[in-house]
Amino acid sequence: MTEAAAPTLGNFRRERRADERVRVLGREMDLIRPEEVLHQVARRLDEGRQTIVANHNLHSLYLYPRDADLREFYRISDLIEVDSTPILMWARLTQGRGRPFHRCTYLDWRNAFWAMAAEKRWRVYYLGGAPGVADVAAEKLRHEWPGATIAVRDGYFDLNAGADAIRREINAFNPHILFVGMGMPRQEAFIGHNHSGLPACAIFTVGAAFDYEAGVQKAAPRWMGKAGLEWLFRLFADPRRLFRRYCVEPWSLVGPALIDLAEALRGRRAH
Repeated sequence: MTEAAAPTLGNFRRERRADERVRVLGREMDLIRPEEVLHQVARRLDEGRQTIVANHNLHSLYLYPRDADLREFYRISDLIEVDSTPILMWARLTQGRGRPFHRCTYLDWRNAFWAMAAEKRWRVYYLGGAPGVADVAAEKLRHEWPGATIAVRDGYFDLNAGADAIRREINAFNPHILFVGMGMPRQEAFIGHNHSGLPACAIFTVGAAFDYEAGVQKAAPRWMGKAGLEWLFRLFADPRRLFRRYCVEPWSLVGPALIDLAEALRGRRAH
């Protein structure tokens, strides 16, 4: 990953708005900027409150009605970011261009996060990836952000038999931030089943974040994400694994999309 200067966070909102949570394609998600995610997480850490930060994309919307553990995870989440430019485009179309929709993923708030973690001396625990990958990523991050304290553990363990030992490791480290990057829906299932036994930290699902940091996966150029083309980059990189996700699963959202469209048309006629 290319090194970049940390952006200035600015005086963004630290409290939730009454209308922050909206319903798009049949599921709830939050209208929030990447900077506001970090501000709200920092505030809740200062208050000693655990925070679960989820994200929705087209794959999660497909899995939601099919996976009970995933539904429970979203139920307990405090913030639900939008990790999909196509969802944002659809939300702007159906909910009004005046609404502040923003894409929020690890890559969107990565530099701001590590700048804050280094400044505040946060302890960051990363759970996920193949053996050895997260160690490489952590070493690179420690070099780039010397103030950050990072511990890692690979994601190759049995979710049932191995969860107790993982919880003990995490609690012994007592992190401010817990990144869980084991792919969807495994990472969400782990958090849903174990969050009550974890410390009052901020828990994020981050997918392949440390794979990108270690260089074992290449992230799409950020302009492709903003243009809604990141899926195409990833499909060409791994067509066998991702063809169904990007070319078949989205068709399951035609029904919710038609409902959104009908509600938008009714709202416009009412005005």
